[in-house]
Amino acid sequence: MTMTDRTYDTLKLIAQLLLPALGTLYAALAGIWGFPMAEAVVGTLTAVDTFLGALLAWEKKKYDQRETEESE
Repeated sequence: MTMTDRTYDTLKLIAQLLLPALGTLYAALAGIWGFPMAEAVVGTLTAVDTFLGALLAWEKKKYDQRETEESE
């Protein structure tokens, strides 16, 4: 599977900004307003974000290897 640059950039934005911000927002609001299952929600977001980060790192490694092979 090869990811397009646009897909990579979009997923990177989600992994680096959106999911951490959403987790922080939910944790803060859960403490203030008593939202349910704060630990489960934030834990789930963190797990998804970690998986997405690993996927993006793997895709970047494949991309860098292709670039190196093409330049030789």
